[in-house]
Amino acid sequence: MLLVGTSLALAFVIGLNLGRPESNVVVVESNPLIGQPAPEFELPTVNGQQLALSDFRGRPVIVNFWASWCVPCRDEFPVLAEARDRHAADGLEILGVIHDDGPEAAAIFAATYGAEWPLLNDAQDAAWAAYRGVFLPLTYFIDRDGIVRGVSYGPPPPEALETYINQIL
Repeated sequence: MLLVGTSLALAFVIGLNLGRPESNVVVVESNPLIGQPAPEFELPTVNGQQLALSDFRGRPVIVNFWASWCVPCRDEFPVLAEARDRHAADGLEILGVIHDDGPEAAAIFAATYGAEWPLLNDAQDAAWAAYRGVFLPLTYFIDRDGIVRGVSYGPPPPEALETYINQIL
C-alpha cells in the first residue's frame, strides 16, 4: 500500500510539473532503497552475455533505466558518457537497463549517443519492479559495497550528477 501511495504522490508531482522547463528532474528526498543494499539482478546484454549487478561489487555503479523512445534520455546519455570517462580511473561503471523497448532499437540509440557501457535487456521487468520504476529515465547510484546512495528521477543536472557520483566513489 505504501508503494502505491508513493507512486501516486510522485505521479501527481510529475503531472503538476509537466510543461515547465525545470520539470526534467523530480527531486525526491527519500526513497526506500536509499541506504539499503541494491536489489540484485541478472539480465542478458543486447549482445547475449549474462551480467549481474554483483559482478560489479567493489566498484561504484550507476544503474540507469532508459529506452530509445525516451526523449529526456537523449539529453542524459552524453552527460553519463562524459561522467563515465571522467571517472574511469575510479572504476565507475554504468549499467543501462532497457525498459519497455527492444534490444535492437536500444543498441542503435546507445551507439548514436556514445554509450559504451553494458546494455541490459529487462524484458520481464524484473529489475524495473525491484527498483520501483515509475518513469524514465530513472537512475540509481550504488557504492562499492552495493548500497544505494542516491536516486535521480529524470536526467540529473551535471552538478547533481557529480554530487551523486562523489557519494559512491
